[in-house]
Amino acid sequence: MFPFVFMRDKTLAANPVFINHERIHLRQQVELLVLPFYLWYITEYFIRRLTYPTQKEAYCNISFEREAYANETNMEYLKCRKFFSFLKYLK
Repeated sequence: MFPFVFMRDKTLAANPVFINHERIHLRQQVELLVLPFYLWYITEYFIRRLTYPTQKEAYCNISFEREAYANETNMEYLKCRKFFSFLKYLK
């Protein structure tokens, strides 16, 4: 929940890739003014659930997740990311 990141595994806090992934999500949330982000996220998950056989596949194909996973190892990504870049990951 914005602006917090909840973790079961506290060792992830030292993982720069994990932190970058979550920072990408925070930027997405700010762009959509938080509540619309969550509404879009949940709606897109249910739509993906209709087309993918497993929960994991549906989750991995949400546009927000696709953008975050595709760029999580690029530590400079947020410096050059354009507004609403997640839209490029809709399919």
